[in-house]
Amino acid sequence: MMSKILISCDEATTICDKSQYGESSFLEKVKLNFHFLFCKVCKKYTKQNSFMSKVFGNYAEHCKCSEQKRLSEIEKKKLEEEIKKRLKIN
Repeated sequence: MMSKILISCDEATTICDKSQYGESSFLEKVKLNFHFLFCKVCKKYTKQNSFMSKVFGNYAEHCKCSEQKRLSEIEKKKLEEEIKKRLKIN
């Protein structure tokens, strides 16, 4: 039974990524949360991954809508400031 719940860090990061987009199953989420009890690195990865997705989410939408496929210097500066601000909070 225990071997069915234990997953590697590689599997944990894959489930983390799937979870972020609502593609993970209930069992995968259980396995991931169980893995977090023993692996603080994966727990931190998940937290950082969610943080980066939130920060970059708005900018990714902007790039999809415009002809421009890269951020302007002003947008880069705003993004940098947002990251610094959120890092201070966490």
